[in-house]
Formats: sequence, structure tokens, C-alpha cells
Amino acid sequence: MDLVRRIVFGIAAAAATVVTLLVIATILVATHRESGRVPVPEGIPPGLGTAVPAIDINAPGRSADQLHDWAAGQADALGIGVTALEAYGYAAAVLAQTRPDCGIGWTTLAGIASVESRHGTYRGSEVQVGGNVVPAIRGIPLDGGPGVAEIPDTDGGLQDGDPVHDRAMGPLQFIPETWKHWGVDANGDGRIEADNIDDAALSAARYLCASGGDLTTPEGWQRAVNTYNQSDVYLRDVRDRASAYSVGLSRP
Repeated sequence: MDLVRRIVFGIAAAAATVVTLLVIATILVATHRESGRVPVPEGIPPGLGTAVPAIDINAPGRSADQLHDWAAGQADALGIGVTALEAYGYAAAVLAQTRPDCGIGWTTLAGIASVESRHGTYRGSEVQVGGNVVPAIRGIPLDGGPGVAEIPDTDGGLQDGDPVHDRAMGPLQFIPETWKHWGVDANGDGRIEADNIDDAALSAARYLCASGGDLTTPEGWQRAVNTYNQSDVYLRDVRDRASAYSVGLSRP
């Protein structure tokens, strides 16, 4: 009888321990959610997030407007402006049709834009309805200082405002020479502007696909992101933010 009683008590104690652990886990998850530190998926590449609806990528005017409902439905949860999110979704949709072998997701573009310019809102800048970022965002002079590459002026200061050294430009932080090669008009206004988030997002998507190849593989994705910054910390920051967006969170 004592043996049976001990077994019963042991089972009850084990069950109580399991319940306690579950309660603790629930509390921890809730705490993480409240603090914005919900664990995000590990590994690369990050998830693709909510599927971008089928759209006519060649529609007249700002084709990204077709994604308004898709973007508006998740913008607040992600902490990304509607116009910026439309731009990322449109860029991914264009590459899905023109470079299906690449597999770039809007989450990767959002992760990079978050690190580079807080989605076009760095230092009080705003993304206007048409996609223009005002005031324009410019990086520091690339003058070879500590931790900075040295890139002498390549555009006479016409694009970046610096006639001595190049500076990164716009919400995706292109340098003038790279923009000259990869910049495209994504919003149908007849201008190719690094300070327009539509143009910048699509140009970045093209650049990343050309640099990385197949972004559905870890090797391809890492190679593509490293074209922006050869830094393990940078790669991890982009991955973490893109992964958070992929599961509907604002950031890790």
C-alpha cells in the first residue's frame, strides 16, 4: 500500500511540475510579447512572410497602390509605414515574375530598410504617399575614417550633395555609382530617384538578386546581404528583423 501511495504521489508531483513549467513558459512568452522580444525563427534565409497578392506589375501609375489593403492590414503590427510596405511587396512581386529563380521576399527588403533608414524615417524623415522620402536621407562622407570605406566623389555631388566623397543615399542607402547602374523607376513617374522608396526598393531587389543568385539558399541570401555590408553583425541584424516580420512581429 505504501508503494502504491508513493507512486501516486510521485505521479501527482510530476504532473504538478509539468503544469508549473507550462505556466512559467506562458508567462515568459507573454512577457516577451509585451517587451517586444518574442523569439523569432533562427537560421537563414528568413521566412517570406504573408504572401503578396497577385497584381499587375505593369499597371499604369504607381503599381504598388494595388497592395494597399495587403499592406494596411499588417503595417501597424509590423511597425512599417503602409507606403513603405507597399514598396517592398511590389518589389518582391516584380522579381517573382522577372527573376523567379531568385526567390527574394519582401521581408528581406524590409529587414535591410529597417537597418539602413528605419523604413525611410531616420532622423525625422517621412515617406510621402507617392513614395518620396522627405527630407532626403544621406549617410556620412565615405572618407576612409575609422570603420568607413574611402570612396572619392563619383557624381560631382549632384546626387548625394557631396563633391568630395560619396555618401549613401535614400531609404536603401545606395552610393551614387551603384545607383547609376541599378536604379530604376518603380512608380511610373518617369524619374529614377534614390530618395523614392518605390524606386529604391525595386532597385535593391534587383541588386540583391544579381549579387546573391538564389536567395532561397543560405549561401545565396548571405552573399546578397553582404553586398550591402560585409559585417556579421549587420547580417544578423537584417536576419533578425526580416525573421520578425516573417511571423508578423515588428522586430525581435
